[in-house]
Amino acid sequence: MHLMTLPDARSDSAPAFSDLASLRRWLRALPQTQPLLLLNALCEQVHAVDVSPAPPNEVIALLDGLRQAAVVSADALESRFLRKPLPLPSDDLRCFDAVQGFWSAQAIALMRRLPRLPPAQWHLPLHRTASALRLAQLAHFQAAQEIPARLDHLLLASLGYAEQAGCLRQPLADPAFPHLGEDSIAGHLAWAFMLRICDPYRLSAAQLTVANRALSRWRELAAFQSEVDNDTQPPVVDLAAFFLGDYPAGLPRWLALRKVQRKIGQRLEALATGELPESLRLGRELSGSAALRLLRQISREFSSPADLPGTDIGEVELAFGPDHAYALFTGEAINPGKALDVGGATLAHQRVAMFGFDRASTLPTAVKRLEIPSEIWQLVDGIALRPQPDPSTRRIAPCLISTRKDDLASLGVLEGLREARDGSLSASLRWFDEPLEAVRLLRPGTACEPVAAFLFGEGEHCTLLAPSRAGLRLEQTVRIEGRAAGSLVLQSVIERGSDFVRYAVRLP
Repeated sequence: MHLMTLPDARSDSAPAFSDLASLRRWLRALPQTQPLLLLNALCEQVHAVDVSPAPPNEVIALLDGLRQAAVVSADALESRFLRKPLPLPSDDLRCFDAVQGFWSAQAIALMRRLPRLPPAQWHLPLHRTASALRLAQLAHFQAAQEIPARLDHLLLASLGYAEQAGCLRQPLADPAFPHLGEDSIAGHLAWAFMLRICDPYRLSAAQLTVANRALSRWRELAAFQSEVDNDTQPPVVDLAAFFLGDYPAGLPRWLALRKVQRKIGQRLEALATGELPESLRLGRELSGSAALRLLRQISREFSSPADLPGTDIGEVELAFGPDHAYALFTGEAINPGKALDVGGATLAHQRVAMFGFDRASTLPTAVKRLEIPSEIWQLVDGIALRPQPDPSTRRIAPCLISTRKDDLASLGVLEGLREARDGSLSASLRWFDEPLEAVRLLRPGTACEPVAAFLFGEGEHCTLLAPSRAGLRLEQTVRIEGRAAGSLVLQSVIERGSDFVRYAVRLP
């Protein structure tokens, strides 16, 4: 297998140290309480060491020392970009760039040493490369930033090189991550690929954290295979589906997940009997019911092939949030005494009224109509794109959306939101196809104003979608007003978004 073409090694700085002893002295002089400055300094030295003509084993040792020093700073910066509204502000984007830039630079510098080493010595640099690439990919998912093609190519290349050297499944310890114990290159790559298969852009921050933690425990159970035969038991995922272009010959192409699926099944059974996620080593971020929904979602992704891209093209005008959706469905504001929140929609083409011309009420002959702020998104192969960067209007998914087409209102969810390097956004649109009614929701015994909500279905099988900010709790009785009126008891959470929660309900 031919080594992939790596970007040229460039640096404006000379290495600040020549061996591990001088590296330790240099590290002690860095600003330990300023993680962004520290990580940028470490990354600068990765590039400097990469340019260095030192023997490859010396370079690898220095790179290993730098990566151990980077772990704490990289972890500290995650909260600055973890599932923040998009597009990311410049300060948060710099934190993301520092984290993914460090891990990407590490991987490239390590892979550049391979041609100068015999394959028998590839194990250590490739193990560290696989770990660094996984962390760079994770940072993209955390920040909801698109994965660059080069990162995909590096993941595939490390898989092929490790297979060629016969070290893909050979265990090795990593002092930078002692809690992982000994693991293999295959384990890190399987961990990265499994998280990719889970469609991580659709996950919330808490879901992403729990999914990543669970897959870390099961990484060595996944198996790379070059062929699929009658003895191979499902689920088996074709890795070629996740990469552009032809899948390189000679690489293991299939990821067998039967053993991982069995672990997920065991966790699902335990959660269904009332065990807590923390006791199952899933952490405290999700409740038992939320962890149950997440693992079911992961299980479905592992068992079902990826959906084919849609064919929709054209434009779609989207209103965001429950209040604007209520206004679109009913023609009136949920609280008429208050103006609709226009957010940051400042551009004229993003403020076109759903019920006529923008600012139609200012025309001399116009009948006054309710104006609902909206944005124009482009549909390309079923994916919604907002091409013009607009830092004043930031979005976080999954979130409630609504639109009007052919004089009919539709309610849906914008999910899988991600940002490209140019600041444009892309996402999937999922529309509810069940009959629904926009209603006013009141909480008995409170003086709070009504909130916009949506009732799906009728009778015993109805569900209720309400704003997250309503502060509702399970087993609470709420009253709805609309064509359908009455009291309902919130029974369980079916779906949770950034600005809405959908509940199964029952009559009191």
